Amino acid sequence: MKNQMTFQRYEFKYLMDYRQLKAVLTAMDPHMVPDEYSHSSIRNLYLDTPNYRLIRRSLEKPIYKEKLRVRSYGQAGEHDPVFMELKKKYLSVVYKRRISIPQDQAMACIDGRRPWQNSQIGRELSYTMDFYQALRPAVFLSYERDSFRGIEDEDLRITFDSEIRYRQEELTLDSDTWGIPILPPGQVLMELKVAGGLPLWMAHVLSEQGIFKTSFSKYGAAYQDIMLNRQRGERKYA
Repeated sequence: MKNQMTFQRYEFKYLMDYRQLKAVLTAMDPHMVPDEYSHSSIRNLYLDTPNYRLIRRSLEKPIYKEKLRVRSYGQAGEHDPVFMELKKKYLSVVYKRRISIPQDQAMACIDGRRPWQNSQIGRELSYTMDFYQALRPAVFLSYERDSFRGIEDEDLRITFDSEIRYRQEELTLDSDTWGIPILPPGQVLMELKVAGGLPLWMAHVLSEQGIFKTSFSKYGAAYQDIMLNRQRGERKYA
């Protein structure tokens, strides 16, 4: 999945505690296996305008929204390959387009020192950057991810994200994952990525455990925390 460059699917998100997580994992056991890349330490740089236009628009829950980010799976040095991603959501369907490019080249493209790749996705990224203008890395966001895929339906993917942290300093993918925690201790974010609806067995365990779908956005939660801390004049890095 890390090498896949285009995605089209539904994504459903659920917040749960460790007790609920154990029940979900037990229900998954006959139907799911660890993905090829079963564990990842994911690092992201979310791009935005100085007044956070993209995330403010996203939090309004419009019919169409998009985000741009630079992503690596683990620590990435200056010349290591990273993914430049354009993520769109229209009528609840998620479309993700991305290219692999060395981190220094990605940053050069972002700040206008280098043209984007002459490819369909490269042109889409170029258009989006030109449309919004003034886009720059706004937030570093990292988390630990465990990934699973369906045994019979390999398009069914389930991920569990923990230790979700963000910061506005050291906006690079080659540094440690220190920052402000987004989730309370003991809480995990599950994401179901499917081509259609939920499997019946998953619907049953979610109902039994009282786990409900949420519209939780990692970058959205970080932005809201940034605004709250700005009002309070606080920082709480860990």
